[in-house]
Amino acid sequence: GALKKAAENRKAVDSKTGQRKKVTLSVIEAFGGGSGDAAKVPVRDVEDVLRLEYRSKLLNPKWRDAMIAQGSGGAYEVSQRMTAMVGWAATAKVDNFVFNEAAERYALDEEVAQKLQKSNPEAFKNVVRRLLEAAGRGMWETDEDTLDKLRNLYADADDLVERVASSFQKE
Repeated sequence: GALKKAAENRKAVDSKTGQRKKVTLSVIEAFGGGSGDAAKVPVRDVEDVLRLEYRSKLLNPKWRDAMIAQGSGGAYEVSQRMTAMVGWAATAKVDNFVFNEAAERYALDEEVAQKLQKSNPEAFKNVVRRLLEAAGRGMWETDEDTLDKLRNLYADADDLVERVASSFQKE
């Protein structure tokens, strides 16, 4: 991602838009195919790969439920995917609906949020933190009501993490 951004910074500014021209980023799947024929290895645009990744994993209710069923490790995996999503959004286009759906499925769904908090409070806190970061950095456009809900969830998650940490200090 950083190389893509550096290359874009070297591009000339488009006189019509006032923006620097975009540099495309492609992904070559290193695994799969198995034919040994390099001509058959698909080269995909990173935005398409990300769209597929988020629909098949992060936004897929079956994947979400499987991660929740795994407990702490599954919550950690959700948290890591949220971190990666924000990282990719810094250099590639991540559709707004992906952030909307991620917020709805992991933070704003009370049942899911409670399960994530119970199994791994720090991972849940990171999920909410990443959503707030995406909005703050202009990667995600959402309404103020959603942001207020996320801020409250973050404050509650932070309090929970502090209570858990302080319970270990007393021993």
